[in-house]
Amino acid sequence: MINNKTFLAIIPARGGSKRLLNKNILELAGKPLISWTIDAATKSKYIDKVMVTTDADEIMAIAKKYGAEVPFKRPYELSNDTAIRPDIIKHTIKYYSEEKQLRFDYIIFLQPTSPLRNENHIDDAIEYMFDKNADAVVSVCEVEHPVQWSGVLPENKNISVFLNDLDVKTRSQDLTVHYRLNGAIFICDVNKFNAAGCLFLKENIFAYEMPQNVSVDIDTETDFLLAKVLIENKI
Repeated sequence: MINNKTFLAIIPARGGSKRLLNKNILELAGKPLISWTIDAATKSKYIDKVMVTTDADEIMAIAKKYGAEVPFKRPYELSNDTAIRPDIIKHTIKYYSEEKQLRFDYIIFLQPTSPLRNENHIDDAIEYMFDKNADAVVSVCEVEHPVQWSGVLPENKNISVFLNDLDVKTRSQDLTVHYRLNGAIFICDVNKFNAAGCLFLKENIFAYEMPQNVSVDIDTETDFLLAKVLIENKI
């Protein structure tokens, strides 16, 4: 709790994953991938409850082992390929409100695919939100490569038009810096979320900047290997 406001951490971990099989429970530097996010959330100074929403028995067991609450098994309609983030959050908020008579002021959505985000980043983002008097905060990092050097190739791969549309004559260090969502931290006022039906509010939402080296979002085997190298080398 901070400023008399309560925080519910929601960690989503679906059992099925197509690009990287069973990625949420793959062993990363000696422990399951999801445990890195659970550890970060439980070590936070401000989070009041840490829960995992999943449809998989093995993930449920691992989540409980590492200290998260798993109050229900996520229903099928929220676990298939068409399930979207807002519906998972709404289901969780409704469960705590109706089944547990617990209401939280803020939800903090922490994807298990961001293992390099730790409790310090979480607490700093929460403090930043209050400093900004914001209703929501979303984490970002600098884009790894200049967006001015990216574009759409035609079907025949003729690169002449592609190059004409790009700012290829400017040195990369002189280009305007762009940012991307890094998927690590989403914080939102519960009432504002319920009204908007989305974490991405249309106003009073701010970016919390994180370094690139802690912004790995694991979706592929390459992402996983990069996170492993960074963790094992304490980078």
